[in-house]
Amino acid sequence: MIKYELKCKKEHVFEAWFQDSATYDVQAKKGQVQCPHCGSRKIAKAPMAPRLARSKGAQAADEARMAADARKALLALREHVEKNADYVGNEFPEEARKMHYGDAETRNIYGEATPDEAKELADEGIEVASIPWIPRGDA
Repeated sequence: MIKYELKCKKEHVFEAWFQDSATYDVQAKKGQVQCPHCGSRKIAKAPMAPRLARSKGAQAADEARMAADARKALLALREHVEKNADYVGNEFPEEARKMHYGDAETRNIYGEATPDEAKELADEGIEVASIPWIPRGDA
């Protein structure tokens, strides 16, 4: 299998997997490769950097850096939410409904909801998001 980075005539870039380079050539020539963004069938290979083999130590260091970056981003998100929204705890589903149906003033809130409660809210057309709430400090 080979993965190509492709670009359509509208400059949309996307990735696609093929059995081999000949398979890509045949499918592209027949117009069978299509841009997922705009549907264009005028596709060309985008410039790609080869993936070089790396040591396990380098891979582990990259993974640790990515994990640290993700943790930092989630902590920043948590701080933003806590600073700009009211904590309503387990009353979150009820408070969200009150605001949605006009029984309470609309404001930013956060709290807890079970997966079933979140699905019920979404089914009612109430937009909610689940955020990984990671603990502060080293865990």
